[in-house]
Amino acid sequence: MFSFITSLFSKPLTPEEMATVEQFVEDLIKNNKVVMFSKSYCPFCERAKKLLQKLGQDFFAMELDKDANGAAIQDYLQKKTGQRTVPNVFINEEHIGGCDDLFAAESSGKLKQLLSA
Repeated sequence: MFSFITSLFSKPLTPEEMATVEQFVEDLIKNNKVVMFSKSYCPFCERAKKLLQKLGQDFFAMELDKDANGAAIQDYLQKKTGQRTVPNVFINEEHIGGCDDLFAAESSGKLKQLLSA
């Protein structure tokens, strides 16, 4: 329902604007070892950030709630990954998933492998 309400007040992006948003997302994923699409108030995002910080890993956090195109970015991420929720984490251009997925990757040892690659 919330997305319906916000869609009443936000102007849809043109196809050209959406293509720019998509390229922006793809560039972030390509040019950063670790990218987290996040929202500043999200406790799961905070938990995921703390895990990466504990591991000493630099990462780029894109705060969707603080970006004018945040909703469009989130729409594109859903199209790209099937995941609409945040955090939405990529490591070495591989989609990891959300907070639980990040912690599962740490428990299994996969996270350490990904970060060392």
